[in-house]
Amino acid sequence: MMQLWQLETLLLQKDTYLSYSQALSYTSQALSQNLQGLRKKGRIRRMSTKLVYYLEENWKMIWVVSLWIMVMIGLFTWKFFQYKQKSAFKVMGYCLLTAKGAAETLKFNMALILMPVCRNTITWLRSTKLGLFVPFDDNINFHKTIAAAISIGVILHVGNHLACDFPRLISSSNDKYKKFLKNDFGSPKPTYIDLVKGTEGVTGVLMVIFMAIAFTLATRWFRRNLIKLPKPFDRITGFNAFWYSHHLFVIVYVLLIIHGEFLYLVHIWYRRTTWMYLAVPVLLYAGERILRFFRSGFSTVRLLKVAIYPGGVLTLQMSKPPQFRYKSGQYMFVQCPAVSPFEWHPFSITSAPGDDYLSVHIRQLGDWTQAVKRLFSEVCEPPVAGKSGLLRADEATKKSLPKLLIDGPYGAPAQDYSKYDVLLLVGLGIGATPFISILKDLLNNIVKMEEQADSVSDAGKASDVSVASSNESTTPNRVPSKRKKTLKTTNAYFYWVTREQGSFDWFKGVMNEVAELDQRGVIEMHNYLTSVYEEGDARSALITMVQALNHAKNGVDIVSGTRVRTHFARPKWKNVLSKLSSKHCNARIGVFYCGAPVLAKELSKLCYELNQKGSTKFEFHKEHF
Repeated sequence: MMQLWQLETLLLQKDTYLSYSQALSYTSQALSQNLQGLRKKGRIRRMSTKLVYYLEENWKMIWVVSLWIMVMIGLFTWKFFQYKQKSAFKVMGYCLLTAKGAAETLKFNMALILMPVCRNTITWLRSTKLGLFVPFDDNINFHKTIAAAISIGVILHVGNHLACDFPRLISSSNDKYKKFLKNDFGSPKPTYIDLVKGTEGVTGVLMVIFMAIAFTLATRWFRRNLIKLPKPFDRITGFNAFWYSHHLFVIVYVLLIIHGEFLYLVHIWYRRTTWMYLAVPVLLYAGERILRFFRSGFSTVRLLKVAIYPGGVLTLQMSKPPQFRYKSGQYMFVQCPAVSPFEWHPFSITSAPGDDYLSVHIRQLGDWTQAVKRLFSEVCEPPVAGKSGLLRADEATKKSLPKLLIDGPYGAPAQDYSKYDVLLLVGLGIGATPFISILKDLLNNIVKMEEQADSVSDAGKASDVSVASSNESTTPNRVPSKRKKTLKTTNAYFYWVTREQGSFDWFKGVMNEVAELDQRGVIEMHNYLTSVYEEGDARSALITMVQALNHAKNGVDIVSGTRVRTHFARPKWKNVLSKLSSKHCNARIGVFYCGAPVLAKELSKLCYELNQKGSTKFEFHKEHF
């Protein structure tokens, strides 16, 4: 029961409550206002600033793509002038040269496109010094870029053959044909149908058809169900259609090798170079798939706990195989044979490396995730009183839980968090998953550090002066180095933005654990609920005051049900980053983001602008899936 004096205090101090969670000091406010100066500069200055910003943010990708383009230009030019010396040029003209130049780039790109999807190799390479110069985290974007170049190469190669040099060949005079082309195409002179129905023509046409299907279904509109088609054509949209159609490339590569061995104008075997381009990448990719097959078979897991939370989120907690070693921020692939024996889907690992289990949080978004949720809903039971979640299951459940296979772990940007002095972790909705493992790992390190400090202190008190001096060269020298490694990250700020109140149930246990055990205030957490008007708005004043009073009295937030205070509306990111810049001068701050691309651009730009203003350096990283 609230007494009269408590109500009076609440109303008199409403301004304090309303600004309870606004993290903006006068210093940071002034600094954020200084950023407005960039907008007042001249047009040329603004353009040069944007150009410098773009170059600094994307220099890794720029040099890789530039090198790739130069290699393609070199290959195209080499083949162009090589075929200009052949007698076939006299009849087929520049159409032949363009087709052959495009063919050489196609061989190169069909080999190269496999490299970005060799995930085990990339995970290893990103941990080497090569990761300082090559943007391995942009592997999928580079894969898509190569695919676009292949599309252009196919149009040039096939178009010039079918619409230009083949017609020139069949329309050439008999004298010209016998003089320049008879040795290559034989006698009598072939017809257009003869050229198309030959081994080269049939394999080429089949490759174009299969590649067109795979490329089309891999586009964003089809892959994400943005195109609504009537039944039964709706089955060609969605992730399943993308996944299965992409495996047509196994046939494409077989056809490509056959196509490369039956060339009209090349008669010496070692000059048919298609297999030379493909040998290493295909073997590497095949090796990765074989490794993945056997590793997933050995990495058998036993489901320990299942929970289905509001917002369509399925939480799976499973046993950790002895050989499965990972870093916080990494992800793994999950397969549920009961849903599909072929499909593997990536999910961020939400357990910490120090935990004796593995966990993932899966949101219901596509057809596969919907099927998995339905499957687990059948074996789950209603929640025990006092526990969150709609449905639960564990080892005590009478019904047997579906079998799961896992493969991984694989590298991601967030795994490099430990090299930064300060962390800013930003997750939108289910995008918080990569950072939950980091928070738990930081918390485990904090607890270990305090236990270590206590043990060192106790050992120092209990030991004799002579014993202490004799151990001076061992224990004291080892402990500080270990503690220094643990203390590399001094602070972490976690911002979780979601539209649904029920989402806070997903990680309630983690947030309460951090709030309880982090006595030194290393981790600062902020929950934002965007479906409520922002703090300070009259329409949310009452809930803000009641929320603040309950949090002050009981230590529990009435919105999230945790010890972490919930803010309303969206964070003012300029204010957030400005405060960190002022608070952590000369620090190296890692900004990790997982969510919609629009906010990624805003955060990246703010990091760049603040880097130009002060001694604090922000480094922005975005998760790619």
